[in-house]
Amino acid sequence: MKSKVIITALLCIAFGAKAQVNEMVIEAGKPLSDVSKEMYGLFFEDINYAADGGLYAELVKNRSFEFPQTLMGWQTFGNVEVKDDGPFERNPHYVRLSYSGHPHKHTGIENEGYFGIGVRQGEEYRFSVWARGENTSIRVELINPASMAEQQAFASQVIKINSTEWKKYTAILKPAQTDEKAHLRIFLTSPKSADLEHISLFPVKTWKGRENGLRNDLAQALADIHPGILRFPGGCIVEGTDLDTRYNWKNSVGIPENRPLNENRWQYTFNYRFFPDYYQSYGLGFYEFFLLCEDIGAAPLPVISCGLACQFQNNSDDAHVPVSELQPYVQDALDLIEFANGSANTQWGKLRSEMGHPEPFNLKFLAIGNEQWGKEYPEHLAPFIDAIRREYPDIKIVGSAGPNSEGEQFDYLWPEMRRLKADLVDEHFYRPESWFLSQGLRYDNYDRKGPKVFAGEYACHGKGKKWNHFHAALLEAAFMTGLERNADIVRMATYAPLFAHVEGWQWRPDLIWFDNLNSVRTSSYYVQQLYAKNKGTNALSLTMNKQAIAGQEGQNGLFASAVYDSGDKTVIVKIANTSDTAQPFSLNFKGLKKNQTIAGISLTTLKSDNPDAENTIANPSAVAPVEVPLAQSISGAVYSGEIAAQSFAVYRFGVK
Repeated sequence: MKSKVIITALLCIAFGAKAQVNEMVIEAGKPLSDVSKEMYGLFFEDINYAADGGLYAELVKNRSFEFPQTLMGWQTFGNVEVKDDGPFERNPHYVRLSYSGHPHKHTGIENEGYFGIGVRQGEEYRFSVWARGENTSIRVELINPASMAEQQAFASQVIKINSTEWKKYTAILKPAQTDEKAHLRIFLTSPKSADLEHISLFPVKTWKGRENGLRNDLAQALADIHPGILRFPGGCIVEGTDLDTRYNWKNSVGIPENRPLNENRWQYTFNYRFFPDYYQSYGLGFYEFFLLCEDIGAAPLPVISCGLACQFQNNSDDAHVPVSELQPYVQDALDLIEFANGSANTQWGKLRSEMGHPEPFNLKFLAIGNEQWGKEYPEHLAPFIDAIRREYPDIKIVGSAGPNSEGEQFDYLWPEMRRLKADLVDEHFYRPESWFLSQGLRYDNYDRKGPKVFAGEYACHGKGKKWNHFHAALLEAAFMTGLERNADIVRMATYAPLFAHVEGWQWRPDLIWFDNLNSVRTSSYYVQQLYAKNKGTNALSLTMNKQAIAGQEGQNGLFASAVYDSGDKTVIVKIANTSDTAQPFSLNFKGLKKNQTIAGISLTTLKSDNPDAENTIANPSAVAPVEVPLAQSISGAVYSGEIAAQSFAVYRFGVK
């Protein structure tokens, strides 16, 4: 009798295990709304030394001596003066190197770069300087100031300056060693004086080989995501700590030598990680942003000031532009559209053409303001919408839902955005694990008749773990299934922030980390890449017990979505298993035509046995996607599989 009880119990356990198969139904023959081409993209803000010292490949800090402390970043020796009547109106400062008075006493300057200057052995680096002098000369060196070798310099060139008029001089330095912490040193090598302005050092091998270019590995990391949209240049820097330091796009175009310095608001925001030398050279400006968008196939989404300074830092109305005085700001918006799309016969289209791009950049989107809130924001936004609708009715306008993902301001702004007829509303959410696990159905009940959603800034901030560990990325992947399932209302999404220098970060987590020579792609990066490379063209219905698979009760921690790609006739299913147990599942393909079969199946997984695992400079591949081919076809219309505990999987099913 006892043995019969045991056998019965075992049969019940076996039957129970079989009953735990998660049965999913996919309506493969009924494509739903389109997935926008811009669905998954990038958000760039100059925080964590993302621009100068990061993506912008310039290696010299304070190259035009325009920092408020004019020699910040430089050491001087001998007879050095700073002058302010230079050749560039908006950057008037330069240095004069004069004879020290003795042939064995030296005059010169030395630049420390951004946490040092990173150079690689055998690579070429283009030094340039605007200079004037009468039959004088300088020696330019790459040095290691802490070197124990026989000499500090490991690359050197002499430049003869032969004109009393300002002239640009260049030289190629080819270092004999790799050094992450090099300095640039310049000696005066003649008794006669030399004036030096806009001292610059770039790798010759920049992204696309451009002289005022981008750091190659960081730009390549952006291209490898295959983004549909690039939002720039922020973020909070668009607002500025005050209006004088807001990001002004007109200051970021034209020749780099004459783009004025701007104070970076992130210099002051976090005094626990304070960087008093954090300024914006504007070398990476709106023209370069538009070029980058074109290079990587992303639609540009510029953000401009609406006349409200950062409301976190400014409580007084005096800090903001009165609505009655907004016209110059509105004109900036109209002029930006002309710069991007206007013919070479227009004022700003002509400038774009003169900078090297006669053809328009095909701007389709424009965001007005960042994380503004209160009645002030709709009041400031309305004049922009009126003017843009009147002159450029095809431009899609992006408004804001404020800094929070819910709450009083969020609930107030959404109806206001509907009233003003914004095309999209920018939602931001930096939230803990519990929030991401609870938001799988966030967009299922949104009003389909109102503005669309742009999830413009989001990242999972682990409780007590604000770094890029795998578990946070997994929950982001789970949350994004809800974005994809609701592709009719959610049209764009961008993780934030994008970049962080390992020595200069102020905010984390971030998508891509780097030092002066290397970069690392995080777990969150790979989640974004897997979505962008597998976004498909149309959403498909994918359910379990006739419910969306969004971590609901009885769904065993599973989140899932599906799309169809009409280009290669592929059904793509994304499943995130947030539970601690492997989950068997079945996919029942409904709606296939009688002559259609499922063939050419592949699987890409992102997983780690350690939820705290993270990719670092020292170990960049601790967590990375693994792709494996599966069966070439399935019998009937049901696929059975198992998704590992704490993992994200992307299945591709060819429809033959």
